[in-house]
Amino acid sequence: MKVLVTGGAGYIGSITAAELVQAGHAVVVFDNLYQGHRAAVHPDAAFIEGDLRDTDAVKRLFQEHKGIDGIMHFASFTLVGESMEQPLMYLRDNVIAGSNLLEQAAAHNVGRFILSSTANLFDDPQTMPIEPDDRIVPGSPYGESKFFLERLLHWFERIYGMRYACLRYFNAAGDTANRGEDHDPETHLIPIVLQVALGQRDKVIIFGDDYPTNDGTCVRDYVHVVDLAQAHMLALENIQDIGSRKYNLGNGNGFSVLEVINAARKVTGHAIPLEVGPRRPGDPAVLIASSTNIREELGWEPRYPDLEQIVSSAWEWHSAHPHGYAK
Repeated sequence: MKVLVTGGAGYIGSITAAELVQAGHAVVVFDNLYQGHRAAVHPDAAFIEGDLRDTDAVKRLFQEHKGIDGIMHFASFTLVGESMEQPLMYLRDNVIAGSNLLEQAAAHNVGRFILSSTANLFDDPQTMPIEPDDRIVPGSPYGESKFFLERLLHWFERIYGMRYACLRYFNAAGDTANRGEDHDPETHLIPIVLQVALGQRDKVIIFGDDYPTNDGTCVRDYVHVVDLAQAHMLALENIQDIGSRKYNLGNGNGFSVLEVINAARKVTGHAIPLEVGPRRPGDPAVLIASSTNIREELGWEPRYPDLEQIVSSAWEWHSAHPHGYAK
């Protein structure tokens, strides 16, 4: 298939684009390089620098790259905290970008659309692990923007026949040998912990150690980025046959903040000092997503479910690229 990957120079998008290329698909990457890196784009993928908020740029993209069979949409502002400080950056810009993309996709008869969504749709989960049909209460403007795109896809299927899959997950983690997580600023736990091991930070700050969990620190669902890429590919390949779907993607296990730090200590051999700070407002004690549906329907099975595997793959890339793609 010919696949358009928006945000294909970013962390998850670049690794998914590389997996698509390796599987024999023709890949077109569209990215504004706001958080992405040109060096992360697979050399066999066509690369176009542009912004989805620019209607003319999106039109040119589809005019110059005809015959796109499917789209994987990763391009987005993605920080929950930032969305609480700058809501229109999310409720306006994320929605405009997705709307422009969908408009041109429908105009050019693209039949498949995979949305990188978020488990932040479930701010107040009624059950744990979180099921795809649980009550949706977005936890931030970021989550709300993804939910709006999910609703757009519902109507684009009804009106234009576009099949879609919405994949909701919490914590993408781990790296490959050639591509890794490089954000500025970095807000994700595993790369922050590894920055301490690299001597780039003095310590890790834990936000609260008095939660009702085994060790008092928050528990989260970490899924290896390659496993997420495989889930996107399975959805792309199967939605024409099985119909549109909404899947939650989870590792099957939750890992606490202290468990992540201890795994990093073991993998890196570094002491990784820590300091306990106050809780962050709104942090639930446990967040784990259920992936039963995608496992049963598409046969998805995480290949890297072990926490040490995840941390080891991240350490391999970060120790080889201590300054990210700007080494």
